[in-house]
Amino acid sequence: MTDTGARAPIIRMKNIEKHFGNVIALAGVSIDIHQGECHCLLGDNGAGKSTFIKTMSGVHQPTHGEILFEGQVMEFADPRDAIAAGIATVYQDLAMIPLMSVARNFFMGNEPIKTRLGIPFYDREYADRVTMEEMRNMGINLRGPDQAVGTLSGGERQTVAIARSVHFGAKVLILDEPTSALGVRQTSNVLATIDRVRKQGIAVVFITHNVRHALAAGDRFTVLNRGKTLGTAKRGEITPDALQDMMAGGQELAELEGSLGGTI
Repeated sequence: MTDTGARAPIIRMKNIEKHFGNVIALAGVSIDIHQGECHCLLGDNGAGKSTFIKTMSGVHQPTHGEILFEGQVMEFADPRDAIAAGIATVYQDLAMIPLMSVARNFFMGNEPIKTRLGIPFYDREYADRVTMEEMRNMGINLRGPDQAVGTLSGGERQTVAIARSVHFGAKVLILDEPTSALGVRQTSNVLATIDRVRKQGIAVVFITHNVRHALAAGDRFTVLNRGKTLGTAKRGEITPDALQDMMAGGQELAELEGSLGGTI
């Protein structure tokens, strides 16, 4: 487990509010993310998780509050600003083209170029070599770099997207529900990949509504409910049942059960 107490956070979100007209999606959320930790952001549907990570990654600009990255106040105009700073996001759709090779997807938008007689060409040899190396580093042995992404399992595609972000310099890696549509074995592979990334000193923000997956990978856990932070706990400080109750509004359910005479 990573000791985060002695180091300043790489990213600090302070009292973040996000309003969409009269709708308050975030109502003053604060969170610290440290290098080399997996910080799990949990909450039920509508808790504000997606809005929060889109604010962290430059998709939305906060209505109020501050984002500090490496100690400096940052104002991301768009996701490109966040990526340039070192904040990468892997969304559920993965932004990949299934019929293209793994290597082509890996370098999509960042194609390596070499020149011959002053004419630029795609450096396929370099791209293929790096893709195979990076995927091996993440525990995935491809048949070859020309293997179509569409032939990979869901967990392997997640790993391609994660490895791509790490290769291109991510300091903070945001994973949006990476295990939500995966089977048991694929989920295990993705959680192992998260552990490899964390051990490289990269901060991982793991968004999930699955308590078991969070506890398997996380160092710290922050729960959102209706756009507010309910609290943050370290591994070992909270039980699975308590974490589940926080997500599900356990106190509200208990109060309702009491008012109805224990009939729920």
